[in-house]
Amino acid sequence: MSALGAAHPDHSLAEAFRGGDPMALRQIYDRFGSAVFHLALRTLGTGADAEDVTQTTFVAAWQGRETFDPDRGSLLGWLLAIARRKVVDRLRAAARENRVEDAVRALPASPDPSGAPDRVVDRLVMADELAQLPAEQRRVLELAFYDDLTHPQIAAVTALPLGTVKSHIRRGMARLRQRLEVDGGAS
Repeated sequence: MSALGAAHPDHSLAEAFRGGDPMALRQIYDRFGSAVFHLALRTLGTGADAEDVTQTTFVAAWQGRETFDPDRGSLLGWLLAIARRKVVDRLRAAARENRVEDAVRALPASPDPSGAPDRVVDRLVMADELAQLPAEQRRVLELAFYDDLTHPQIAAVTALPLGTVKSHIRRGMARLRQRLEVDGGAS
């Protein structure tokens, strides 16, 4: 342990938490719960969802408390990182539910098998083209199009500035368009 870690005022609280002291969990929740809730509310927009994310964040933190290393960062930073992942999980679940509902509503009365192979080929080509993009651009595009996240939601999930998110989407789309035109995949 570093000398800086021992001098930090939250060190004894963090050690009690890591050791499994339920009172330390209560103190950490009282101290940092509002910050976790604020992050979730800002991204999700509803109090009920933000409360659920806050609860799952602290449950996950308690279950994984041995992984917290005070020498690597603050307790608040660690909790907010967990909260971001829980927010992403919530957004993805909501997007999945919306896609399923939309897909069910859009089902034709009788299936038209004539266009199905073309759609499968198009999806495979697009997946291959996305795989050619830099990882950060690909992740932003996947969050935007597959998970139906807005630009501010993507910024919150990825911890990227909003302008960077928009630039990644614009550049990624331009690169996809260029690759598909070169490959003859776009008209």
